Amino acid sequence: MSSLWRFCKSARIPGVQLHTTGVLMRASVEDFNQDKAQLRKLKKKPDNEAKWDAWKSQDTLSQEAVGQQYVDLKSSPVAAGSPTGSVKAFQTLLVTTDDGITTIRLNRPQKKNAITVEMYREIVEALDLAGKDDSIITVMTGSGDYYCSGNDLNNFSKTLERGVEKTAEELKELLRHYVKSYIDFPKPLAAVVNGPAVGVSVTALGLFDIVYATESASEMLLFNKKLTATQAYELGLVTEVFPDSSFHSEVWTRLKAYAKLPPNSLALSKQLVRQVEKDKLHAVNDAEVERLMERWLSDECMQAIMSFFQAKAK
Repeated sequence: MSSLWRFCKSARIPGVQLHTTGVLMRASVEDFNQDKAQLRKLKKKPDNEAKWDAWKSQDTLSQEAVGQQYVDLKSSPVAAGSPTGSVKAFQTLLVTTDDGITTIRLNRPQKKNAITVEMYREIVEALDLAGKDDSIITVMTGSGDYYCSGNDLNNFSKTLERGVEKTAEELKELLRHYVKSYIDFPKPLAAVVNGPAVGVSVTALGLFDIVYATESASEMLLFNKKLTATQAYELGLVTEVFPDSSFHSEVWTRLKAYAKLPPNSLALSKQLVRQVEKDKLHAVNDAEVERLMERWLSDECMQAIMSFFQAKAK
């Protein structure tokens, strides 16, 4: 994925601005504390599912992280006053459409939104549905205090069970389709990086049209090196960086404004820009998954996987 990012970095021309101040959040942690006692009885109402998810995760997240997740959800279109339109029920994602925005939320907060095989498949399907629905733009973000912690290494635990070559071939094709879904996505696509991002979730950011990051996205892993959100901005991987205190309110205000723009003009403009690079992006994707399969079958990879699970078993 690193070569894909390098190509996209050279092709993208984002309008960038580094934010150091911002308005107060619309919701507060105090709101969370006041509302949580009522959430259980309100759970069945569609408008409150986002609040319920934030409260339910308290068993596995710190109180501060849960409160912040609630603040973020309440400020976003998912918890807006108008009814939220659920696109489809997924196991690892929360997908909603409201105010012209389809939001795809990675929803494994207990695992820092690590990407499983099932999540890869669901992201591909969710992007396909979002590309065909009536929304103007599509947003990807994470639940909890992480955007995404990269691959769930349990994806490789079935390697020994099902055979190394078969598993590697399946993962190769799955990753090819996953990246292809971003390359071919027909509408403006925004990443709202609400916390740390690792591995494939970072290198895929080059395929988004807009990348908004909070200052707490401070462990973005690239080339085995940790980058702050500001450093990622300086490299052109992130479009804008916002303070944690105003991140969600400022980002969603902008996204809602973008969603009011003429949809056909937005889609056609993106297609004109992407068409210039699309064939090259697909060629890079094809070459990279072949190389990844080669590495997955290597002794180095097998030793690393076995070391991981041996350490985990201790």
